[in-house]
Amino acid sequence: MAENLKNTKFTRILWVDLEMTGLDPVNDPILEVAAIVTDWDFKEIATYEGVVKSDELTLQDRIAANAFWKDHPTARDGLVAQNANGKDLTIVEEELLAFIEKNIPDGLVLMGGNSIHMDRRFIVSQWPKLNAKLHYRMLDVSAWKVVFEGKYGKKFVKPEDHRALEDIRGSIAELKYYLSKVKV
Repeated sequence: MAENLKNTKFTRILWVDLEMTGLDPVNDPILEVAAIVTDWDFKEIATYEGVVKSDELTLQDRIAANAFWKDHPTARDGLVAQNANGKDLTIVEEELLAFIEKNIPDGLVLMGGNSIHMDRRFIVSQWPKLNAKLHYRMLDVSAWKVVFEGKYGKKFVKPEDHRALEDIRGSIAELKYYLSKVKV
């Protein structure tokens, strides 16, 4: 866990999105990761994109086993095509750690995103050094979605690109939408 647990005043948010072949953090490889650091006005401070190289046979088998990819051929084909230019899983983790070190100077790392608990399961399983840097608290936009749809009938329709960087920007726009409905 992050070292300074007593001070939980986060100055920045580390928005993260992973694209994987499926939802099994043990058997499904991470294919793509993006991260955006913002302030609390959601102004982008820095961005990171990384492609993780997967074994070609594993990649094809895991994608074929997941019906989700049949419905999203553009995203699937883009992820498969970029695999050849990917980097080793540990190299991408080290790049993410360097990105955090450079852009979150206080070291208190709040991860944000949509259904971020699933991304966190993959991070726990496949990137233990990164997991050790992240605070246990997370900013999960999907919790806002559940409340606003269930209680108020308000729904934000975000693009379903299923590419990491654009998915983060969609999550930030979605949270801005919900916050615009809140009166302080």
